Amino acid sequence: MIDIDLLRKTVEESIEGTNMFLVDLRIEPGNHIVVEIDSTDGIDVDTCASITRKIEAVFDRDKEDYELEVGSAGLTAPFKVKQQYMKNLGKEIEVLTTDGRKIKGVLSAVNAGDYVVEVPTKVKEPGEKKPKVVNQPVTINYDQTKTARYLIKF
Repeated sequence: MIDIDLLRKTVEESIEGTNMFLVDLRIEPGNHIVVEIDSTDGIDVDTCASITRKIEAVFDRDKEDYELEVGSAGLTAPFKVKQQYMKNLGKEIEVLTTDGRKIKGVLSAVNAGDYVVEVPTKVKEPGEKKPKVVNQPVTINYDQTKTARYLIKF
């Protein structure tokens, strides 16, 4: 059986000193290893290949066969770690909360236990004929988040 702690240590050592971070690491049935990494600058194929070689140097396929997949967290994939929130500061995101609310707005702050999304809201000022749009900050705890992802607009 593949030692997930040794695998995690190997991946973390291979990205140490870079702006990369580990998003997900799992061993699926049939010894299918999936490693997802991300970075503030994006991930290229050479980086994935380098991490693959470092893992293969530690885990001998002759002793235990496995399938290895090293890749970047997808652009539209939900955020899994705090660093992904930090990477997307100032960008528009879409959040689905555990109570079923869908919130769209600009990620304006990332804190230890929560994050803030500036949501455009129509507000009618007294004496004004038309409502105007103002950004209302909405604070969301990580544990109240079902999914959060970067919002792509075309």
